[in-house]
Amino acid sequence: MINEERLQALSEDWDTLLAIAAHPDDLEYGTASAVARWTSLGKRVVYLMVTRGEAGIDSMSPTEAGPLREREERESAKVVGVDVVEFLDYADGVVEYGLPLRRDISRVIRRHRPDVLLTGNFALSWPGGAMFNMADHRWVGLAVLDAARDAGNRWIFPELLEEGYEPWSGVGKVLVSASPDASHAVDVTDFMDTGIASLEKHKVYIDNLGKEFDAETYLTFNLAAIGERLGCDYAVSFKVFEL
Repeated sequence: MINEERLQALSEDWDTLLAIAAHPDDLEYGTASAVARWTSLGKRVVYLMVTRGEAGIDSMSPTEAGPLREREERESAKVVGVDVVEFLDYADGVVEYGLPLRRDISRVIRRHRPDVLLTGNFALSWPGGAMFNMADHRWVGLAVLDAARDAGNRWIFPELLEEGYEPWSGVGKVLVSASPDASHAVDVTDFMDTGIASLEKHKVYIDNLGKEFDAETYLTFNLAAIGERLGCDYAVSFKVFEL
């Protein structure tokens, strides 16, 4: 059942955000519109992709698809004002939760020292409850939450100290997009066109989905439903974890 409760306006009293996703294109199904809003306000946003999405195109070998999807993600990020896009190079489709993933995300947090982290839905299902969420999304989201604390503790992953990365305990909250338990939202009415253009940069991936998909139709329908719960035309929702 879809949650229809009223959403609260998300506080934007921060300067730097690190957005961490499992695959290229994960952030573009709505979240990029919020990113466009934030960069327009002068906030710094950095993207981190755990994989290169190389297993996402059935008709294309991973060696060809990975570099192509990386290029599409970098182009997509530029549309919403993000210049820094990094990749951890985990294997697409078989990401495992564990200490290596927590450590690698912690390293990036310590390097960029963000105020806020953003990741995708890591529940078993998407809003509405019928569609099962894939393993990469679930493990990455959980690892992001744990790494937010790991990054601030010098006695966890001491090898990062040896690499020159001092602890960073400045992460105040973790935002989870597309969560079935969303409590907050951001008005993106003025940034819908930018968000749509960002998703459309994933042209080769979208063209190979094996079904018809229109970025404008998808985003306007979904973000309008969230906007109704916030009291605006279009919005992006988040579950907020305070640290």
